[in-house]
Parts: sequence; C-alpha cells; structure tokens
Amino acid sequence: MTKKTGGWLESIKTVVYAGLIAVGIRTVAFEPFNIPSGSMIPTLQVGDYLFVSKYAYGYSRHSMPFSPDLFSGRIFGSLPERGDVAVFKLPRDNSTDYIKRIIGLPGDRIQLRGGRLFVNGQEAPRESLGPYTVEGDGPRMTVRLFRETLPPSPGGTEAVRHQILEQTDNGPYDNTPEFLVPADHVFAMGDNRDNSLDSRDMIGGVGFVPLENLVGRAERIFFSVDGSAAWYEVWAWPFAIRWSRLFMAVR
Repeated sequence: MTKKTGGWLESIKTVVYAGLIAVGIRTVAFEPFNIPSGSMIPTLQVGDYLFVSKYAYGYSRHSMPFSPDLFSGRIFGSLPERGDVAVFKLPRDNSTDYIKRIIGLPGDRIQLRGGRLFVNGQEAPRESLGPYTVEGDGPRMTVRLFRETLPPSPGGTEAVRHQILEQTDNGPYDNTPEFLVPADHVFAMGDNRDNSLDSRDMIGGVGFVPLENLVGRAERIFFSVDGSAAWYEVWAWPFAIRWSRLFMAVR
C-alpha cells in the first residue's frame, strides 16, 4: 500500500512539475499561436501555426496566462522594430489575441491616401507583383499583390520589405486622417489591407495598441494546414499539410 501511494504521489509531482515548466516556457520564452483569419495574408495563411518569442519586447502581465493584474508596464521592455509582426491583446478587452504588422512607433504620423501608406509624411514605396488568388478565407478571389517598403526604425539603417494585398485603393480604410501615435503605443495594420480590422479603426476596431498589450514577436511557422481534411480523415492529412511553409521565418 505504501509503494502504491508513493507511486501516485510521484506521478502527481511529475505532472505538476511538467505543467510548471510548460507555463514557464510559455511565459518567458516561446508560445504557440494559430492563425484563424486572413487579415495577414499573404505573410500568414489561415491554418498556420507559429511560435511567438515572449522575450522580444520584455514582459508585461499579458506575458502570463490569463493576464493576471500583478503589475503594470513592462519589465526589460524594448520597442518593436517597424515592420515586426507582433501578437498583442486587443486594447478594448485586453483578452483577445490579435496579430498584425507594426507600422507606426511612438511619435510617428501614419496616414493612408488612395491606398498608399505614408509614414511621417514619406510615402512607403510599393512595387506591383501581379495578381494573387486568395483561398481559405471566404470566397476565392483574385486581388493585387505588392511589395511594400517601410522606412527604417529610428536609429536603424535597413528598410523593411514585405508583401501586402490590395483589392481596391478606395476601400473604407484606404483614405484616412493622419494618426499621431501616442507615447507608449504602436500602430498596427494587417498585410491584407482591405480585409483587416486594425489600428485604422479607432472606434470599433483596434486603435492604438499600448506597449503593455504586446505579447511577443512572431518568429517562425512550425506547422500549416489548408483545411481541406477533416479531423477524422486521417488518410487525407498528409495532403492538407502545406509542407513548403513548415519552419518558415515570419518576415
């Protein structure tokens, strides 16, 4: 009887220790996230699973599970780089996870004119890459693919180039007022410009994102499925995996 009790206790200890280690890793190192919507197409696809580095911007209460109200601000905090793809808590509820690209840093002036992005009065050049077919996020449709170049972050020397989609240059958020990013906040936008709820909507959307709400920086895709196979269709699983996206860096 003593041996049996001791065996159960050891098993419970092992499970508890494993849980604490997992929580610790998710808090200070990496946390997995999946992409449920198409606001970041073509950079991220619906069905992508990726690792987010929790240490990239330091730690806030949102670095921990359930965001306990233990402290305010960030510990070991650092600003994102312009162009980072970041996960953050939606400011209006502080609980929903969003993932967007950081376009504006504190003090930046951000504006959209005719679909073109302006950062501090300077247009971010975009190069046409031709048509692009969007699949896996509603009806199949063909839009335009561009490569956009963001100005370097303050103190930086390298511009950030990334791909964006445009269905039209006259959508609801293609012409905006100039937004002045407040201190301790960032301005975030989706790469699928006409299908993204982001900082361009100050009322019912995302608005400015407090630095405290940043969870981490998207680093690498570790798994990706296109949704063509149901969970019970084991025989179809290998054909649903996007093999070419496995272990891709997020840029």
